[in-house]
Amino acid sequence: MLDMFKRPDDPPEYYHLYGIPAAGSLAFYTAGSMSGHVPEINSAAATLSGLLCIGGIGGLSSQSTARLGAASGQAGVALGVASTLGHLQPDLGSTAKIAGLMGIGGIAGKYIGDRVEPTSLPQTVAAFHSLVGIAASAAAVGDYANAPVASELDKVHLASVYLATVIGSVTCTGSLVAFGKLDGRMGSAPMAHPARDKINIGLGAATLGAGAVVMGAPEAGTGLAALGGALTTSGVLGWHMTASIGGADMPVVITVLNSYSGWALCAEGFMLDMPILTTVSLVAYESSCLLVSLSHLYLSTKVGALIGCSGAALTKIMCDAMNRDILSVILGGYGTKSSGKGEAMKFEGEVTQTNVDDTCNLLMESDSVIIVPGYGLAVAKGQYPLKEMVETLRSAGKTVRFGIHPVAGRMPGQLNVLLAEAGVPYDIVEELEEINDDFDETDVCLVIGANDTVNSAAEDDPNSEIAGMPVMRVWKSKQVIVMKRSLAAGYAGVDNPVFLKDNTDMLLGDAKDTCEKLAAGVKALA
Repeated sequence: MLDMFKRPDDPPEYYHLYGIPAAGSLAFYTAGSMSGHVPEINSAAATLSGLLCIGGIGGLSSQSTARLGAASGQAGVALGVASTLGHLQPDLGSTAKIAGLMGIGGIAGKYIGDRVEPTSLPQTVAAFHSLVGIAASAAAVGDYANAPVASELDKVHLASVYLATVIGSVTCTGSLVAFGKLDGRMGSAPMAHPARDKINIGLGAATLGAGAVVMGAPEAGTGLAALGGALTTSGVLGWHMTASIGGADMPVVITVLNSYSGWALCAEGFMLDMPILTTVSLVAYESSCLLVSLSHLYLSTKVGALIGCSGAALTKIMCDAMNRDILSVILGGYGTKSSGKGEAMKFEGEVTQTNVDDTCNLLMESDSVIIVPGYGLAVAKGQYPLKEMVETLRSAGKTVRFGIHPVAGRMPGQLNVLLAEAGVPYDIVEELEEINDDFDETDVCLVIGANDTVNSAAEDDPNSEIAGMPVMRVWKSKQVIVMKRSLAAGYAGVDNPVFLKDNTDMLLGDAKDTCEKLAAGVKALA
């Protein structure tokens, strides 16, 4: 997926050469395993696999090392799969079946990855999460069904089977709903059922009750029925909780589901008594989720811990950035810290529109400009002409910076990656807390395809659905130009009073087309 952000003028890269030491390690492991003279080689390979995946995560934290991190993670997954086969020592027929399934998964993953657009990454991530959930639940139910005497399984094994089944089911259905909302197949508005909390409590109680039956180590038939009940109720619970969360909180939901998938794998690692499953999955997931979903029976405990902990940490960071209460978001509520319970305010006023020529003149007459991009810029693919316009303005002596909201786009970091793809310098891209106090001293703020992240109702209306969420205070600039395709409400479905303010003009049209005209206009005036 890193190739989708590669620029035409980027220098050649030779990261495929990292395949040489990876292939060498696989060959060394295969020879040692087949010789039978190195009894601990499976554990050593699993440990090295985990270290490579951890190194991969570290590499992904920086653009300069991202490809190296991806290569490290892929090598770790490959070695983990090999050590899985070495540990299981399947017969020739089983090996052929496993290889066939891995081949199908790998081809499907490559096919999907080659066709994913940068703007489709959020829903692709959500869809892949559902595969991890399916794999975890299927493996757990299969392990229980294939146990020689299910009633004699120890409590740790039973608890692991139950948790892997339940968390996997919640992850699967919740991820499918998130995919539907992000892909526009479902409305982004929350499903505000009047008995929402009662439904959640009832489904949760039923799931726990089924778990108590499973933990009682009943006969196989009763145990499977209880496990199937837990699978069903937890799946419905995951669907209902995610459907009850509004579009503004979807970036947080993605990180929650990411964490859930990790804990499902972690439980599976305990279930199968294979510690590597507890460590490796985050990079495995990022690199080839379909492949891992089909061959992850050994890669779960170490990997799951990485995913679970990192996903939980990211969720906490996202909730803090959005002023959300993490428990309320997880349990299917808005989770804002606002105190209002009444109707949202009705804002009155008239929208004023501007044109490209006036906007170009305004930009050239200004000394300081802040650009606040949103998902609309990503959809229109207008980052390249925008970068050209910024270069012209900076060459003319203007101070130009970008302000990025923590949830700009529909997943963390999406807009940062978009600007990096176009070659926008990192030193002029600032986060909300770094730039929000500077709007008062800014001549022009150019908002491109953003709505909810610049909505003043979050601060002015305690009854707003996004009340309490930190937003970019663009309206404090001397002049605001909002570029949108239309005057429709944003993804969260909340009207934006900034559009009606006296210092705001709307520049309607496709973001890419408008940015191209602005780039040409300011260049002509420079």
